[in-house]
Amino acid sequence: MRTRTVLIVLFEGIQPLDVTGPHEVFAGVRPERGAEGGYEVRTATIDGEPVRSTSGLRLAPDAALADCAVPDLLVVPGGEGALEPDPRIVSWLRVNGPRVGRLLSVCTGAFLVAAAGLLDGRRATTHWAYCDRFTERFPDVLLDPEPIFVRDGRVATSAGVTAGIDLALAVVEEDHGRKVALTIARHLVVFLRRPGNQRQFSVPLAAQTAGRPTLRDIQHWIVEHLTADLSVDALADRAGLSPRHFARAFRDEVGMTPGRYVDLVRLEAARRLLEDTGQGVEEVSRACGYGTPEAMRRAFVRALGAGPAEYRRRFRPMTTVQPIAV
Repeated sequence: MRTRTVLIVLFEGIQPLDVTGPHEVFAGVRPERGAEGGYEVRTATIDGEPVRSTSGLRLAPDAALADCAVPDLLVVPGGEGALEPDPRIVSWLRVNGPRVGRLLSVCTGAFLVAAAGLLDGRRATTHWAYCDRFTERFPDVLLDPEPIFVRDGRVATSAGVTAGIDLALAVVEEDHGRKVALTIARHLVVFLRRPGNQRQFSVPLAAQTAGRPTLRDIQHWIVEHLTADLSVDALADRAGLSPRHFARAFRDEVGMTPGRYVDLVRLEAARRLLEDTGQGVEEVSRACGYGTPEAMRRAFVRALGAGPAEYRRRFRPMTTVQPIAV
């Protein structure tokens, strides 16, 4: 298998983790980790000069963009500098973006790619905090604010900084197989792999955090005890409140009823087990507190429009997804 070339674009105001995350993944593909071939990773700025990141870290490039050959894989990181991009970088992307084999953006790097017209008519995502601004600026892009990464043909976009690692690992898995990608993930001490369709926020993060410690502790306890009695009466007793007072306070502070919160936490846990493990539906239903496979099936159909078995077929490993063309 031949060595593929990877070019990472650098610019003033870049987010350093958007660079180092994918760089570490691709640079980690080596023969001693079971890979045949690998990636030659280079970085470049518009003029070949060093740039300063948002955290103050100074990054020295390997070359100027004008001196780089068209890569097999182009990575466009995000950062404050991507929100008001250098017109010279946008022009370079507009000319060279259509010529690369695959194009990946990390976080707000989608702003740069979209400014070059390379996302028009495509599905894409970016960091959740910038989705409204992105939609206003690029109405021709089909933005999906929830997934951690989205792939549309040879172009892929990802959410916040760590999502760039997820996307890079997904590419490695396609190119070199799951075993190599898993070896790299273990080396980096990260999960292999959060599916692209996974929400940017887990339910506990997406929900508001209760202000009072007692309710906040209940939120955490629910996540860790899915097989326990999670009825309003039982949770209220644990919180030392009357059921009526507890239900009202929880709704006011968390933004949803206790029952809704429990439903979402259980659903998310079941989705992760179906996506990332080989556990059977009955085993998953017990582990997540549904009690029976039928109860879990009804919850899945109600929330997702598909039963657990169908969900697993549709969203399990990346290897079942059509590879990005090279």
